[in-house]
Amino acid sequence: MNNEAKLKIFLVDDDALFLKNEALELNSNNEFTIETFANAELCLENVYKNPDVIIIDYWLNGVETSSMNGEQALDKIKRYNSDIPVVIHSAQEKIDVAVNCMHHRAFDYVVKSRSAIEQLRQIITTIKQMNIV
Repeated sequence: MNNEAKLKIFLVDDDALFLKNEALELNSNNEFTIETFANAELCLENVYKNPDVIIIDYWLNGVETSSMNGEQALDKIKRYNSDIPVVIHSAQEKIDVAVNCMHHRAFDYVVKSRSAIEQLRQIITTIKQMNIV
């Protein structure tokens, strides 16, 4: 990322330990500016900052049962700015959930796994190469 501005990435997950770990692993080379949010509502309050990429968990009501889920947040983000690439990152492995998220205009869907960070880096690289950001 020579002389380029760092990509601004929003990470959203209700699991505080996972969120912290994901931010550290994803930004191990200090190549991004990462903001983390414990729920979709906080992310949406900050979407005016126009992040380059939003990576959001599908289930976000583990701590606060009334919180909106990632798919609902995806719809609101796309209404705010349809150009922001949103990646759903979830332990949910059901193909119909992933397909449904893609129908809601998610850029991609990544299942939480050992290889997820590398997949997320590849997706971010793709987004950058496509000049979406």
